[in-house]
Amino acid sequence: MDELEPTDPRGVGRYRITARLGAGGMGRVYLGRSPSGRLVAVKVVRPELADDAGFRRRFAREVAAARKVTGFFTAAVVDADPDGSPPWLATAYVPGMALDTAVAAHGPWPVDAVRALGAGLAEALEAVHAAGLVHRDLKPSNVLLAPDGPRVVDFGISVAAEATALTRTGTVVGTPGFMAPEQLTGAPVTPATDVFALGAVLAYAATGTGPFGSGSAQALNFRIAYEEPDLTGLPAPLAGVVARCLAKDPARRPAVSALVDELAPAVPDSAGHAPTEITDGATAWLPPAVARALTVTATAPPPKPDPPAPTPAPAAHRPPVVPPPPPPPPATRRRGTLPLGFAMAALVLSLFLPAVESRSVMADLSEGAWPFAVAAALSVCTSVACLRTTDSVPRTVRFLHKLTTALSSGLITLLLLSVGSASLQDDLGPGAYVYALGCLFLIVSLVRLPSGKPGHTRT
Repeated sequence: MDELEPTDPRGVGRYRITARLGAGGMGRVYLGRSPSGRLVAVKVVRPELADDAGFRRRFAREVAAARKVTGFFTAAVVDADPDGSPPWLATAYVPGMALDTAVAAHGPWPVDAVRALGAGLAEALEAVHAAGLVHRDLKPSNVLLAPDGPRVVDFGISVAAEATALTRTGTVVGTPGFMAPEQLTGAPVTPATDVFALGAVLAYAATGTGPFGSGSAQALNFRIAYEEPDLTGLPAPLAGVVARCLAKDPARRPAVSALVDELAPAVPDSAGHAPTEITDGATAWLPPAVARALTVTATAPPPKPDPPAPTPAPAAHRPPVVPPPPPPPPATRRRGTLPLGFAMAALVLSLFLPAVESRSVMADLSEGAWPFAVAAALSVCTSVACLRTTDSVPRTVRFLHKLTTALSSGLITLLLLSVGSASLQDDLGPGAYVYALGCLFLIVSLVRLPSGKPGHTRT
């Protein structure tokens, strides 16, 4: 079982909801507690089904019939409200685990345990059929394992959902691999339909897989309708019983009353107990590993709802404390500061290298080269300012850095355009190229610098 989510109801009818038990084709199942403390499983119908007036009528009719089922191996319907919003029904809570969960966790069952399981399920189906119902969706997840035997749940209400599905989508309600051929071909559904599903469930318990293999729903349905089941992994005492249950022709399948006598003969086991007899509260009919796990599951208390959180006392008004932005990681800092360092080194070096006609900028300050020196000096200053605030560069510093970058880049661009392409190699020296490289690093630094927003760093 799982804890309730915020969207789950806290009460349905007279029952207080305490946990989630699962979900199915008709709705979600919850663990409920009556006013006297009795535990029940409450199934709440899905909204799309609840909005169908025809479904509500069928649901009310099938619930009324399901209340007549009183078999020992069924979870009896104890309460319901077909006219509720949404409709719901409550059955006796079985403190155990589903058959599919047990097989998945502990592996296939031995022959004696499968025979005891089959006898209990056949007796449950006998009670369901005596009330004029057909289960239509007997599968491992609808078989709950209790200390004193299996319990069949969700009986008698599948027909309401099936009729709705046929009206809306042209499909049937059932589980691939456990539906009888007549459910797939549209032939009448009879108690023999449940016998087919019983055979598939017993094969699953004995081998860990269904008799028609695995795969897509279409592939499973095709094998059920037109191919024979694979019973190679079944022990000899069970293969014959399962094969007769899985006959394509419903008339060739055994009656559930005959299966009760065949699967649970009154022959004691090596310890002197009948297959379904319980001694001293032990789960003697189950495989030992499942019995141990079931004991823990059955004795574990249901989860309690969380207590309401205490209301905190009103605190005095204080201005919000804004934590300082975390420093960027080392790799981010290097990506932001390396272009600045390269730019400053290139700009300073370019002032002393030959730039135009083998003369450097520093040598030609008086002859009009001073704007390059001024732009380089300003770019170096703004770069130093950015380096001192690499965690979060203020907007003013960033703006000044953009301005000096534009100035330096504009000057070198004008110089390159003023020199003809034919004489570019002869007139320009390495100083001009290094200056241009420094401007390129300045442009890259604008992209790599941390932004002025706290806690944000460009990468």
